[in-house]
Amino acid sequence: MSDLQIRNLRPGEISLAIDWAAAEGWNPGLCDAACFAVPDAQGFFVGEIDGEPVATVSCVNYDDRFAFLGFYIVRADLRGSGHGLRIWNAAIAHAGARVIGLDGVVAQQDNYGKSGFQLAYANIRYGGIATAPAKPPADVVALDKIPFANVETDDATVFPARRSAFLRAWINTSGHVGRALVRDGKFAAWGVIRPCRTGHKIGPLVADDRAAAETIVQALLASADIGEVFLDVPAVNREAIALAEALGLKPVFETARMYTGPIAPLRIDRVFGVTSFELG
Repeated sequence: MSDLQIRNLRPGEISLAIDWAAAEGWNPGLCDAACFAVPDAQGFFVGEIDGEPVATVSCVNYDDRFAFLGFYIVRADLRGSGHGLRIWNAAIAHAGARVIGLDGVVAQQDNYGKSGFQLAYANIRYGGIATAPAKPPADVVALDKIPFANVETDDATVFPARRSAFLRAWINTSGHVGRALVRDGKFAAWGVIRPCRTGHKIGPLVADDRAAAETIVQALLASADIGEVFLDVPAVNREAIALAEALGLKPVFETARMYTGPIAPLRIDRVFGVTSFELG
């Protein structure tokens, strides 16, 4: 067998990793590739044998202190061959001295631990048919009507790095819908819904409390003919779990949020929906 050659995926090739993730049942968004290329165009890797892709991984450097790893997939017939470890090491090397986060499948948690990752908490994907309200809540506005600096500042309370370029792309991409709630003159909640291979996903969903989060969810559901919807919830946020259950959603699968080192304190109690298991 020829040797594995590892190279960067060019921005126009990131769809390969997206398609492989879809085949694994991860249900990516229809426009994820364009958004994912924004924060770190050098952060996506492919391993090839004789020009044929056999493994993918990403490690996106958000700033000089934090990176997020995802899309770690080896072609099924070549798992156990050592190709996965080689491309994994390439991704880790790309991060340098940065703390790395990931959302790993629970079955691989021990293996990630051997690479220095420590469990922070579980994330649970909830899914099901959600019913849109007869009319959207009256006190909700389009997210792009909120000064972007306010969104940046609020996002910094729930994510380990500033991700301004990514947020702009995520909010403004065609097909993505964002809504925000200002309560008593204060930015109280916001969220984005996007179309996926199956149904729609809501994420991020950030709110001061469950009532504010539910208001945003109802506004997002009212924005289109949604049908099946998915919400990725930190298991440590009991109010977020209660919201997902109240919507009639059921657990689909679970991931382990892990980090290689300390991160700044985050308001996980305000995270009612994770942006993406692939980029954090």
